[in-house]
Parts: sequence; structure tokens; C-alpha cells
Amino acid sequence: MISNHQRTKVLFILLFGTFLTALNQTVMTVALPTIMRDFHITAGQGQWLSNGYMLVNGIMIPATAFLIERFKTRHLYMFAMFVFTAGTIVAGLAPNYTFLIAGRMIQAIGAGIIAPLLTVVVLNLFPPNRRGIAMGYIGLAMNFAPAIAPTLSGWIVQQYNWRYLFYIVFPLAIINLIAAYFILQNVGKQTFPKFNVLGIILSTIGLGSLLLGFSNAGDTNWMSFNVLGYILIGTIVTALFIFQQLRSHTPLLNFSVFKFHSFSLAVIINFFVMMGLYGGMLLLPIFLQNVKGISPLISGLVMLPGALLMAILSPIVGGLFDRMGAKILSCTGLIVVAFGTFLFSLVDANTSILYVCLVQTLRSVGLAFVMMPLQTEALNVLPLKLAAHGSAMYNTIRQIAGSIGTAVLITVMSRTAISYSHTAIATDAGTIHGIKVAYLVSAILLLVGAFLTLRLKKVKETVIAENH
Repeated sequence: MISNHQRTKVLFILLFGTFLTALNQTVMTVALPTIMRDFHITAGQGQWLSNGYMLVNGIMIPATAFLIERFKTRHLYMFAMFVFTAGTIVAGLAPNYTFLIAGRMIQAIGAGIIAPLLTVVVLNLFPPNRRGIAMGYIGLAMNFAPAIAPTLSGWIVQQYNWRYLFYIVFPLAIINLIAAYFILQNVGKQTFPKFNVLGIILSTIGLGSLLLGFSNAGDTNWMSFNVLGYILIGTIVTALFIFQQLRSHTPLLNFSVFKFHSFSLAVIINFFVMMGLYGGMLLLPIFLQNVKGISPLISGLVMLPGALLMAILSPIVGGLFDRMGAKILSCTGLIVVAFGTFLFSLVDANTSILYVCLVQTLRSVGLAFVMMPLQTEALNVLPLKLAAHGSAMYNTIRQIAGSIGTAVLITVMSRTAISYSHTAIATDAGTIHGIKVAYLVSAILLLVGAFLTLRLKKVKETVIAENH
């Protein structure tokens, strides 16, 4: 039995690593316009900084259930952190955009393991009635990164260049790796499952094709092979993957997690949340820097108050979850996020920076009441033997939703902007109109999620699975 002191050390190491992976993902948002100019790429190509990352994450995460059950916590975490660190230096030294994307994808291999591993460790270390506060601290680590990332990214890009975004993370990742070697202990039991070779092949082709197709949609005709072709291939192969998993005695992903109503509903709600959220994250820097013409530093400062407040609220919301459950928290939060997103659909060229800052802060407060409560609600009802599969399933679907949402909203913005401008290239007025319409679509998606939260059970009605 692990002691409280040992539990604290294990959590600290994993939270630090999670913070670094979240930091390196979010710093790219503010730097995107600068990178677009440096490499002479479009917004659709630029979204690969996020979607390329999500593509590899989406491919890796289904395998994490097997990896967590097969390898010791310490060995698996150190491998993941080593790969992430290698990708960081590749991206920082990238001579062109192709190498930058390659570095981001290598990072994603490691990051794709770390997040589900941390979740499973928390499920093993804490009983169901204390997981809310524990998951809240995960939220603190994951949300503190976005809190400082925009400002840090803006200042670095303005004073130096975007490469230092990777140079700063690299030594911190090395420190975390060394600390893990000396401090990290193993958590949970190894079951040594048989590796499902056909499952990993089908999931890689299926999910990879789906994510690739949606990633191409922002800059390519939807009816082309690069979009519709990949989506069709991905849909067919993913269907074969699901069929194969249901018949397998050693599934890569155990679909029996969907027998638990609260898990299934939380996954569906999170799908709409991620669709509305990811695309909206890319729209704001484009509006601030390309339309308003403000510096990357000011762009980062605009997002700082909301992200800081979201980080501070995460442990508090975690404690509220342990007493109230997810229904009230997530419904309230999603209504607030949807309202804030709608307010963004009212922006124009004369919109003040203060307005943007206040609305973004409102959205961040709402998100603090949604993200961790939904995930904890989903995983709390699962027995520990399904924890790794539940975490992998939840994160896989989140990546797919984020990729779809980004593709849809960037496509809506781009197509609407060009149509409004009546030219082959969008004017500033067209870009503003496209951003407004995209935010309106995002608000609708979030409202759908809010409506679905009404079907979540109250905390006293929630049945916590026996964790044998």
C-alpha cells in the first residue's frame, strides 16, 4: 500500500510532466500567426500545429490501455517523457515547416501516453468519493499551462522568436525525466495482456485517416480525396476496428465501458464540448493578431486572466464535484461557455480589447466547471479493471471531436469569409464575418452539450462501481 508521502511524490512528478505537455501544446496558439508568416503557410496549413499533434495523439491513445496494463508506471512514464523531450528539440531546431510538424508529432507520441497514465494513477490512488479533488489538481496542472502559455508565448515571439517556446520546455523536460528516474514509483497492477496486433493496425489506419481527413478540411475542398476520401476510409476501417474489438478476447480498447450509462453520456457531452472548444481556440488569436493587428504579447495577455482563473478554480470545482456530482456543475458551466461564445459572434473591427478579455474570461470560468467534472463522472462509474480502457476511450474520442471541431469551424470561417468578400482571398471584413459565424456555430454545439447534461444523474443517484 502506497503511503501518503509516496502518493504525493508520484502525483507531483506526473503533474509536472502533464503541465509540460499541456504547456507545449497551448503555446502554439498565440505563435500560429507568426509561424504562418515565417513559413508562408495558410491558416488551414497552420492548424496542423494542433491537428498534427491531435492526429498522433488519436493514434497513440488507444494503445495506452495495453501499455498501462503491460508496463510498470515508472518505465512507461520515463519512455513517454523521453520521446516528448526528443520531439521538443526536433521542433525547436526545425529548418522548415515539415520538420516542425514532425517534431510536434514526436512530442504527441509521448504526450499521448502521459495524460491517460496520470488519470489511471489517480483512479488507483484515490477512492471514488475523493477523486473529484484529485482530478481537480490535474485540472490545475493542465489549466495553469494555458494560463501562462499565451502571455509567455506572446512575449517570447515578440522579443525573440517562436523556437524559444521549445528551447524553454526542453531543459524542464530533462529535469522531470531525471526526477522520475529517482523518485517515481509504480502504481497499480500489471495484467500482461496479449498485444492485439490487428487492433493496433486497424485503429492506426482508421482513426489516423479520420483525423487526417478532418485536418485537411480547413484548407481543401471537402469533396476531394484528401478530405472525403480519408474520412470514408477512416469510417470504414474504424467500423472494422470496433467489430474486431467486440469479438476479440484481448481487445485493445474494451468497448464494454459503454455499458455504463454515465460514462457513455459524459463521452457524448464531451464530444460536443471539444468540437466547440478546439476550433474556437484557434479563432481568437487570428482575430486579435490578423484582424485587430495587436502584438502576440498583448494577444497572450488578453487570455491570461481567464486561464489563470480557470486554473485556480479547478481544485475548488473538484471539491464541489465530490459533494454535488457533475450534473449541476457541467450544465451551469456549459451555459456560461455557450453565452460567452455567442458574445464573441458579435465582434467587429471596432471591438475593444477589454471586451475580448472579459468575454474570454467568462468562457474560461465556465470551462472550469465542465472539463474535469465530466471526465471524473465518466471514469468514476468504471471498475478499476476497466480504468485504463475508459481513460483511453475517453481521450481518443476527445481527440477525434477536437479534430472535427477544428476542421468544421476553420472551414466555416474560411468559406464564409471568402463568400462574404466576393473575392478569391478573404478581405478583413470577410474574415471578421467568417469568425463571427464560426463562433455562432461553436455556441450552438456547446448548447447541445448543455442540454445533454440534463440527463446526467444526480450525485445521490450515481452508482459507483465496485473497484475490484
